[in-house]
Amino acid sequence: MRLLIDDLTIEKRIDAYLADYLQEYSRSRIQGEIKSGRVLVNSTLVKPSYVIKSGDVIEINLSKLSSLFTPPVAEDISLDIVWEDENMLVVNKPSGMLTHPTNIEKTGTLVNALLYHYGKENLSDINGEFRPGILHRLDRNTSGLLMVAKNNKVHEFLVAKMKSGGITKKYLAVVKGIIEQDEFTINKPIGRNPNQPYKMAIIPGGKESISIVKVLKRFSNATFVEVQILTGRTHQIRVHMASIGHPVYNDTLYGFGKMKIKTDEQVLESYKLSFPEPYSENLISLEIPEDEKLEKVLNFLQS
Repeated sequence: MRLLIDDLTIEKRIDAYLADYLQEYSRSRIQGEIKSGRVLVNSTLVKPSYVIKSGDVIEINLSKLSSLFTPPVAEDISLDIVWEDENMLVVNKPSGMLTHPTNIEKTGTLVNALLYHYGKENLSDINGEFRPGILHRLDRNTSGLLMVAKNNKVHEFLVAKMKSGGITKKYLAVVKGIIEQDEFTINKPIGRNPNQPYKMAIIPGGKESISIVKVLKRFSNATFVEVQILTGRTHQIRVHMASIGHPVYNDTLYGFGKMKIKTDEQVLESYKLSFPEPYSENLISLEIPEDEKLEKVLNFLQS
């Protein structure tokens, strides 16, 4: 397995990073693998305390690891392809679908579908054979536009564009309460919650996280917003909106429980995406309509 570290702000020990990534294994197990020389960084042996940095390439000898960590399998799952050329594609991921397998759920994900329709040989492997083609991810219950790379060169090109701000990602969300400002920026650092590691939180020393919020419509006790993210942190919009007292509608992880109309968790959609077409000067701008979940909640609020 080969991993390219492409987060410019990351400051994390390699044993902690791999324990998060390879969730089947404990941190102590990962430390043992590193000490045994089965993990290299830039083709060099390192200690478990090594702090990874942007540009590092981590190589892991998976043949020595437990057979529990098996590569994902191809599954005949339909894909809603919004745009495609010979180098990449953009899919509309439905709410309820994981982007890639986890230690608990290994089937029914976007990766399983991609392997069936394209084969692993036609997807980038920079993020390893367990996340083929995956450039970025959307939470299970967040729907919308997601880019997939068909080869490593394009993968690296798009990652560089994401880092430099050359790719625009905008989301639609319904949040609790009435937001008075028409447009504002949330700039609060996000990191893993030290007391609840399955959650993220605003914490000192977290990674820089910037979201631009624009009000589209106000209701009696909810607000319809567009959020542009300038950084791509885990759960960024959900954490940021909850931090200002306006959690995403029906987000039980960061909000205050279910609201009047029931949906499958957070009402959040990645609806607009702009990126430079690889090997071209063309700017591709994509936009999809509100998904069923958003439409259901907006209809309820309007009525």
